[in-house]
Amino acid sequence: MTEKTLKILQLYPRDMNIYGDWGNVLSLSRRAHAHGLATEIVDYNPGDIFPEDFDILVGGGGQDSGQTVIQDDLHRIAPVLRSAAESGAPMLVICGLYQLFGNQFTTVGGEVLQGIGLFDAHTVGSEERLIGNIVIESEEFGTVVGYENHSGLTYLGDGVERLGTATKGEGNNLDDDGEGARVHHVIGSYLHGSLLPKNPRISDYLVRHAAERKFGSFEPAKIDDSLADRAREVAASRPR
Repeated sequence: MTEKTLKILQLYPRDMNIYGDWGNVLSLSRRAHAHGLATEIVDYNPGDIFPEDFDILVGGGGQDSGQTVIQDDLHRIAPVLRSAAESGAPMLVICGLYQLFGNQFTTVGGEVLQGIGLFDAHTVGSEERLIGNIVIESEEFGTVVGYENHSGLTYLGDGVERLGTATKGEGNNLDDDGEGARVHHVIGSYLHGSLLPKNPRISDYLVRHAAERKFGSFEPAKIDDSLADRAREVAASRPR
């Protein structure tokens, strides 16, 4: 086995993992293996000792109640997360954690959950739920396919980079065609599915930046992505 090992941290899998987000961690690990890198997967839940030496962070979605459960702990570790992001640690946060990585989330019931401000964005709850297959076009990742299921409407601050532009589905909100957000090497998105098995270019992005940050270089392998390409085509062709 290679001596080069990436530590993948799954953030709050007990409370923020209701949309198959574990699939992103598994896919990311297997993608790293395909590039000749070993992986160590570590789960972190409230009350655990936070592993500050992680190389990639992956966080998932959850109900409003789950966000309330982890809110205090998230703020406790926020300084470490901000420092890691600023130093180039790659992260992928989906749905509920995407919202809490912004400035704040006001639920449909009026409860205000303060975020950690990694993204200059805010989210407001709505009575309407945005559900269905979604396709976005990204300058860096090409056509990205997933499945959205959220009632929160996220609005990015001026100058915040979106992950992509929705060509099918809604994305961040009902008022513009943006989907997701990016800062440093942190990606936030509403795309479930799970996202990474169908979109290996995003996995490669996370692995590359983690390897370059930890080892100083990254030598990608040539990988046959024909099955992922086909899965993306089929998913994109399905009705909302």
